[in-house]
Amino acid sequence: MEIWEGLPSMSLVPTNSKAPQAKMSAQDSCLSLIKYLLFVFNLFFFVLGSLIFCFGIWILIDKTSFVSFVGLSFIPLQIWSKALAISGILTMGLALLGCVGALKELRCLLGLYFGVLLLLFATQITLGILISTQRMRLERRVKDIVMETIQNYHSRPEESAAEESWDYVQFQLRCCGWNSPRDWFGIPSLSSNASNVHRVPCSCYNSSATNDSAIFEKLSFPQFSRLGPQARPRHSTDLCRVPANSNIYSEGCAQNLQKWLHNNLISIVGICLGVGLLELSFMTLSIFLCRNMDQVYDRLARYR
Repeated sequence: MEIWEGLPSMSLVPTNSKAPQAKMSAQDSCLSLIKYLLFVFNLFFFVLGSLIFCFGIWILIDKTSFVSFVGLSFIPLQIWSKALAISGILTMGLALLGCVGALKELRCLLGLYFGVLLLLFATQITLGILISTQRMRLERRVKDIVMETIQNYHSRPEESAAEESWDYVQFQLRCCGWNSPRDWFGIPSLSSNASNVHRVPCSCYNSSATNDSAIFEKLSFPQFSRLGPQARPRHSTDLCRVPANSNIYSEGCAQNLQKWLHNNLISIVGICLGVGLLELSFMTLSIFLCRNMDQVYDRLARYR
């Protein structure tokens, strides 16, 4: 009788202990997978941010090498280099929060990481709503800035970043002026006392329409180096301009900019959606890991 009474109690012990251990093992494996996924993804973005930062510093320090590599020199490199460097630092900082928080399982860092991502996501949503609802006002503001830049074209040579940027826009979009080339007529810096012919900047010149070597000699600045091998800088204070009745682009940049946005609308929306989904994924992983971390530790301590 004593033997039979002892057998049931012995058989029940392992049966009751296996279920919590199996459940605990599955949850622990799931959290470990999430932890290392979050770490690997943020490590990738940390490396990407460091590359962006180094690229911005390279432009800022060694402008000559960058200009010779790219082939353009009229981009305001100082502005773009600082923007790249700041973007790289922010990306590195955010990725570092995610890496350390996930690897060391620190709730404070994971919470801060989630908060920064949520702030970025909310900012992007707000900007998208403002752009869609205030589109007409934004267009008028951009037009006012461009027309002011055209009116003050090279009136202050020491402050030419806006003019160089607009030259770059005209050169790349193959357009002239905001509405039409007539926007450049009567600009003091482009007018000539010896002739009544209207002149426009060389960024308006349509190089594919002619192979006139005389025009190429006028385009003797490094920013227009793709127009011909004769392009060499004469003096930094020279202003490159061509007659308005020569081969210039006839369309304004407003129309070409609308065409560019229409042709690339799917790509722009796809990139925005991809960035938003990526941020949502990182936020979900971080908050799930943060919320379930204490529960796993409590159960582990309970079944030890």
